[in-house]
Amino acid sequence: MRKLVALLSLGAVIALAVTAVSLAAARGTNWSVKLTSAQEVPKQAVADAKAGGSFTAALTGSTLKWKLSFSKLTGPATAAHIHLGGMGKAGNVVVPLCTPCKSGMAGTSKISAALKKDFTKHLLYVNVHTGKNPAGEIRGQLG
Repeated sequence: MRKLVALLSLGAVIALAVTAVSLAAARGTNWSVKLTSAQEVPKQAVADAKAGGSFTAALTGSTLKWKLSFSKLTGPATAAHIHLGGMGKAGNVVVPLCTPCKSGMAGTSKISAALKKDFTKHLLYVNVHTGKNPAGEIRGQLG
């Protein structure tokens, strides 16, 4: 009888642990960042301090669900990406978001395990490119 009680207790503990891990994984990680021209590196070719936007994202497992909004750009958004680079540093594109882009666009992207670590270390940023600012017009650091 004691073995049965111990076995049932162990089963309950395992079930609780699995449930806790599942809930934590389902909850994921969320980001919300303001995009501004002041954060852009290198500086804009055609400066417009009124340009701005927002990027929100939820990472669950390896799936990133995102939404991008912006306004007052110098022209149509030709592309938006997530780049690898710390604050004040420019870096390579690691996740293409949209080409061309419209404000309010949403989508999903797959993220590698290595990129997940970069998210937690504030080594990624989002920027929106325009014809007048092909290197980027607005930017926001993720993390």
